[in-house]
Amino acid sequence: MLFSRIESEGLSHYSYLFGTRGEAAVIDPRRDCEEYIEQATRAGMRITHIFETHRNEDYCIGSVELAARTGAQIWHADSQLEYGYGKPVTDGATWQIGSLRLRAMHTPGHTPGSVSYVLDDKEGSPWAVFTGDTLFAGDVGRVDLLGKEQSEELAGQLYDSLYNKILPLGDGILVCPAHGPGSVCGTAIADRPWTTIGQEKDKNPRLKFASRDEFIVNTAMMLERPPYFLQMEKLNVEGAPLLSTVPQLKHYDPQAFRKARENAVVLDVRSDISFSGAHVPGAISIWMGGLSGFAGWFLPYDKPILLIAEQHDLEIAVRQLIRMGFDNVLGTLSGGMLGWHTAGFASESVDTIIVQQLCRSLDDGLEPWILDVRTKEELDRDGRIPGAHHVHLTQLPRHLKEIPQNREVYIFCASGLRSMVAASLLKREGMENIVVVLGGLAGWSSTTCPIEK
Repeated sequence: MLFSRIESEGLSHYSYLFGTRGEAAVIDPRRDCEEYIEQATRAGMRITHIFETHRNEDYCIGSVELAARTGAQIWHADSQLEYGYGKPVTDGATWQIGSLRLRAMHTPGHTPGSVSYVLDDKEGSPWAVFTGDTLFAGDVGRVDLLGKEQSEELAGQLYDSLYNKILPLGDGILVCPAHGPGSVCGTAIADRPWTTIGQEKDKNPRLKFASRDEFIVNTAMMLERPPYFLQMEKLNVEGAPLLSTVPQLKHYDPQAFRKARENAVVLDVRSDISFSGAHVPGAISIWMGGLSGFAGWFLPYDKPILLIAEQHDLEIAVRQLIRMGFDNVLGTLSGGMLGWHTAGFASESVDTIIVQQLCRSLDDGLEPWILDVRTKEELDRDGRIPGAHHVHLTQLPRHLKEIPQNREVYIFCASGLRSMVAASLLKREGMENIVVVLGGLAGWSSTTCPIEK
């Protein structure tokens, strides 16, 4: 028997491959799908079925890509939508995958047509349930994606799906969600690699409410919705364009890169320290670990993207971008910033200071203009810097008029990484007096600098 969870870094996305007796199925595949084919081939199996738990919003589903390469049949949930591919799943439908049986169970809430799939062993007893975005480790799915008007109704449906369908399957049943910690599809997904229904009943705070009404009140909340969700919703109904393989980037020499960037966006995924030292003018900085979390907020789908990265990060960066539907990555700078400098082209830098320097400014009564780009939840939990102005990083483009042009602006976050993203966005808008506070709150908390709880 084959049973494998494939994790996509950055997006905290989980997909699953399972099979017996030469046949295999995949649940919620990602777009770069070589891993499924390679694992199935090594196990002597052929992928015959592809199942989707819901219309995904946070990544580009790979069902069409995988079907084109394997001939597998696609089965999709949310049958109320007009899909351009596959067949709709009906509640209670079953499929035989070798000696295993898979059963569809309509579990609305996250979306109206969400489906969970119960996997039975050869004796017919359930032992795993693929819950999509309905139930996570330590959390449940968000219900706000159709708007505030429908969030309470969906929260009620989610409660019914959990308590009337999923939890009664039994405490020992393995729970296989579509996401892990860090995903935007939950509010506080726990860092538990594997979990069961029994563990969730015991540990999941979202399953501790005293009543259905209390669950609805605490679940029907409006969360941040990245703008790229709209593109994902479109692609995941129409079917994303076929890739065949991970795109191979064109390597531009510095002269050609400088010409190409006139009609493109330059994305620099090197470290924050490297970016601060020297970068191509106008580049957007998003460090590798934050690429999946912030690319969808700040990158366009309608303009080419030029990539600057360390050589060992190039393929990973491209994979993460195509998983979010960014097929417009045109190429990269051959020779990196060294090649750029050798060609004699101008670069820009970002000024930085350490937390002790900013702290001394406060002690001396200088009233520096501090921009804190952490989330409200972070501020409430970890405290605030006295006198700081708060604009969450994802909302910064909407608040540019609030940032002074005639003063130095000290940008602050938890570590300095998001501060560099903010700095790059502000510099693109022509602001020059930008200073990033290295170490952020982590460094601040290790000193005697003041913090307001």
